[in-house]
Amino acid sequence: MEFKKAGSTDAEEISKLYDDVCEYLSEHKNYPGWKKGIYPTIDDANMGIKESSLYVAKDNNRIVGTMILRHKPEEGYKNVEWMTDNNYEKIYVVYTLAVHPDFIGLGIGKKLLDFAEELARKEGCISLRLDVVKGNIPAENLYKKCGYKYIGTTSLGYEAYGLPWYNLYEKVLELGSEC
Repeated sequence: MEFKKAGSTDAEEISKLYDDVCEYLSEHKNYPGWKKGIYPTIDDANMGIKESSLYVAKDNNRIVGTMILRHKPEEGYKNVEWMTDNNYEKIYVVYTLAVHPDFIGLGIGKKLLDFAEELARKEGCISLRLDVVKGNIPAENLYKKCGYKYIGTTSLGYEAYGLPWYNLYEKVLELGSEC
């Protein structure tokens, strides 16, 4: 498995992965509330590529998972008390963690989080933060398994999409706290 920053040549394949995930979710329990053509889309991929914040997991040259890592929080993150100081130059926020439906259950999500942690440590970050739609049990179980601690529940302003509440998680990066 190879992990790397996405480039402009990856945009179409990432867009297809997002569409495949959304189609899968429309036929199964849609825990994150993602919808094809609304979120995530090729525009999200292109923005992540432009910001140099979109990473891909490749298996045999096929993109099997993606995530965005930014040093920028959601506005609603200000409404809770975190375990570490809010110095976002030293904190990565994980966005849009996605695994292609053909690779669900193979540990790709965990490997993406492991990669995020490794990168954050190399850059001297103090923690990783993320949010998850309240009730997205599979994602929350993964985050807890990887050492993320529940911080609180808040609105992130997505009520119009039927997503009023998000659970926030943080992983403090201490020595020996590998996922």
